[in-house]
Amino acid sequence: MSGGKRQRAGRKAIKIDLEQVEKLCNLQCTDAELASFFGVSTRTIERRKSQPAFAECMARGKSRGLLTLRRNLWSLAGKGNPAANIFLAKNLLGYRDYVSNELSGPDGGPIAIAPAPELGALSDDEIKQLALLVGKAERPRNG
Repeated sequence: MSGGKRQRAGRKAIKIDLEQVEKLCNLQCTDAELASFFGVSTRTIERRKSQPAFAECMARGKSRGLLTLRRNLWSLAGKGNPAANIFLAKNLLGYRDYVSNELSGPDGGPIAIAPAPELGALSDDEIKQLALLVGKAERPRNG
């Protein structure tokens, strides 16, 4: 990378060990974590990704990390770990947790909603009887 018009102008190139990059990418480190480890900016890591050798090391490390994770997950599932088996069933077999919250009326039809009763036409005695019936139907509240 040339620095400028003068020979040897600009910053000196920072050495980043590709073997270390691959090991860190194996652990699924982010660009920010790589930058922090090597003492550079995330922009430097982003620029280095355009270099084929650097990008290849990152890709190889991330792939190996994912394979290790997958191997461990299958091992746990093979040993009967319920969480691992559920995870694999949901992700590979399409299983899912499903709770139906749908409400419906008779035979799956719509719920019939009737208008509120007209209480204005009731006499005082009928209202007292209705209040008595409602009082008997209500459950006592705790608390």
